Amino acid sequence: MATNNKVTLYHSPNTRSSGVLTLLEELGASYDLHVLNMKAGEQRGAAYLAVNPMGKVPAIRHGDALVTEQVAIYVYLADLFSSAGLAPLIGDRLRGPYLRWLVFYAACFEPAVVDKALKREPGPPSMAPYGDFDTTIATIVTQLSKGPWVLGDKLTAADVLWGTALSWMVGFGLMPPSQTVADYVARWGKRPSVARVKEIDTRLAAEQAAA
Repeated sequence: MATNNKVTLYHSPNTRSSGVLTLLEELGASYDLHVLNMKAGEQRGAAYLAVNPMGKVPAIRHGDALVTEQVAIYVYLADLFSSAGLAPLIGDRLRGPYLRWLVFYAACFEPAVVDKALKREPGPPSMAPYGDFDTTIATIVTQLSKGPWVLGDKLTAADVLWGTALSWMVGFGLMPPSQTVADYVARWGKRPSVARVKEIDTRLAAEQAAA
């Protein structure tokens, strides 16, 4: 699907929205940044709560469409700029696995890691959205071992999500040691888009600190 409309990304440096910024760079998309200073609490102001009542980034606006929630944004953008080839099309045998691993991140992996980091009991398996931590980690590590990317040989928007997130989690020691994950993070870190977003975020963070 082609579009002449720019995407506006509601962004704060070094947050989950950095992954969406990286995706926009990977897609070669035309975009504007609406930068929020989260340390100053701008995400809790009335103007942004009208965009996302959760007071969270990322969010995007594209024409009349307002999209929040990380995975929804990845699906929307990768389909919108489909010529970049980062989203298997409906009918492609990889479309189902692509959606699976995008949603697995939000529905299982991140809740499991957050519970573990905060030393919270996940509750009984019948109620926990991810079942148990060890199985959740083993499931994604097994998939990454088929590499080099989440879906094998083909880089997709799922790798932008997982590459960004795992880089942070490995850096903060939130992942059990795994050579498979370390190798995946190293491959992802060599993408030019990653370096560009680091430069952007470093500049924005410095501007906010000086304000």
